[in-house]
Amino acid sequence: MNPEKNAQRFSWPRKSRKDFLWCSCGGAVNHTTTMNKTRYFLSVFKKAKKKFGNADIRLAAEGWKEGWQVLIATIMSAQSRDTTTIPIAEMLFAKYNSLEKLAGANYKDVLKIFKSLNYNKTKAKNVIGAAKYVINNFYGKLPDKMEDLVKIPGVGRKTANIVLFAVHKKPAIAVDTHVHRISNVLGLVKTKTPEQTEQELMKIIPKKYWTEVNYIFVRWGQATPGRDKGKLLMKINYPI
Repeated sequence: MNPEKNAQRFSWPRKSRKDFLWCSCGGAVNHTTTMNKTRYFLSVFKKAKKKFGNADIRLAAEGWKEGWQVLIATIMSAQSRDTTTIPIAEMLFAKYNSLEKLAGANYKDVLKIFKSLNYNKTKAKNVIGAAKYVINNFYGKLPDKMEDLVKIPGVGRKTANIVLFAVHKKPAIAVDTHVHRISNVLGLVKTKTPEQTEQELMKIIPKKYWTEVNYIFVRWGQATPGRDKGKLLMKINYPI
């Protein structure tokens, strides 16, 4: 069965014993449920992409010439609006136009640039620390492995995944508050943390869509706050 061909006509079929496969850990994996969620995701995602795929809304990680700028802007964007982060990042990069210059920046000078940014003291410290760490440990080149990226100051799994797909063109799902919220409200996952959501979405979503999830869901989430499933689906003209 090709879930993409069946995405538009979604229904929940009854389960049978054949739908479950017992794994070595002693539990049952419900492949029918996974397939249903894949079909549901595809049907919703295609509507969301049609609505927001060409939206003229720039995210903090977009539009930079250098990979290190993607990293630094994403660190800066945590718990801050992209519309606030982007102009501040532009000021930062105008003053420090290389990773080496940022690594040698004075903390108080960076803090002045970050004065209107949430958590500015922590972020000023982290962007300088991140620049130093990449230079000292990776010769100024951004690593392309999750386990290396999360060692950089200010970098969690979301930021690491953005670097993986935006800089290194690797499949990855970056889960921020919007992706986490929408995935749970729609019933694609039932998780408490973004990290759990990332792992569950990887089981449901075909890999070729991974890099698009953040791009589409963030724009969708920004346009539709709250946890009202009906409003979320109405926003993308999805039949309820």
